[in-house]
Amino acid sequence: MNQDIFEGKWKQMRGQVKGWWGKLTDDDLDRVGGKYDQFVGLLQEKYGYTRERVEEEFNKRTAEHETRQQTSAARPK
Repeated sequence: MNQDIFEGKWKQMRGQVKGWWGKLTDDDLDRVGGKYDQFVGLLQEKYGYTRERVEEEFNKRTAEHETRQQTSAARPK
């Protein structure tokens, strides 16, 4: 996910992000405010991840999330 998309979807993703990384507080997420570089730094600080690990984890989790959304949207109602 590129930075522009991340910033645009931040409000929608915020709750999901908190669920994925339970050490993050509401204050942490407020401080990030949708800024990708700040988000990466926060995960590095809280979890000791490298930048590469943050990006791998985030990309994996968002891809899984998007796949689940597409699957549920394709189901007949």
